This record gives sequence, C-alpha cells and structure tokens, in this order.
Amino acid sequence: MKKISLDLARQFNDKGMHRFLVHESPHFKIINFNLTAGQTFPVHSHDLDGELSITVIEGKGEFLGRDDSAMPAKEGDILISEIREPHGVRAATDMRILVTIAPPI
Repeated sequence: MKKISLDLARQFNDKGMHRFLVHESPHFKIINFNLTAGQTFPVHSHDLDGELSITVIEGKGEFLGRDDSAMPAKEGDILISEIREPHGVRAATDMRILVTIAPPI
C-alpha cells in the first residue's frame, strides 16, 4: 500500500501545463496536470487498446473530444474514455486534473 499527497503537486505555470507523475506500474499510470485559466490540454489519442479517466480535482472547464465536441467539466467530474478516442481538456479557471491510464503508456 502507498499513500500520495496531491497537495505537493499543486503548482501552476503560465507558460504551460505543470505535470506531476503520481504513480507508474506495469498495470496503470496516474498523472496530475495543472492548467492555468485559458490553457488547453490538446485533443489527442493513442493507437493502442486500453482506457483512461480524467478526474477534475480542482477548478472548471471543458472535456474536449473529436470534431470539436466539448462538455462542461467541474471539480468532481470524471471522463472515462477509450485511449484510442480523442480526448483533451480546456481550463476556464485554474484547473487540476488527474489522468489514470490503463495499461500505462
């Protein structure tokens, strides 16, 4: 068992996303991304099988997808997606997201 404090990863950078690797194993990976208001985690996908989740742990914005689709995202919301499916995030306020990827890439 292992405990990790995400408070240590609460850093923002106006020049780009701040990335903090929370956990990595052969089974899954967890990454904390911090975006300042107005920043975008670009829509992208990966050519492999698996799933991911994007959990908003602070702030609000939008989950982004294929063909410029967007849905509101606020603290406590979770997006679950196939890794192959286009996904991204746009921050309306300072925003922290926790991305879980299985299997890890």
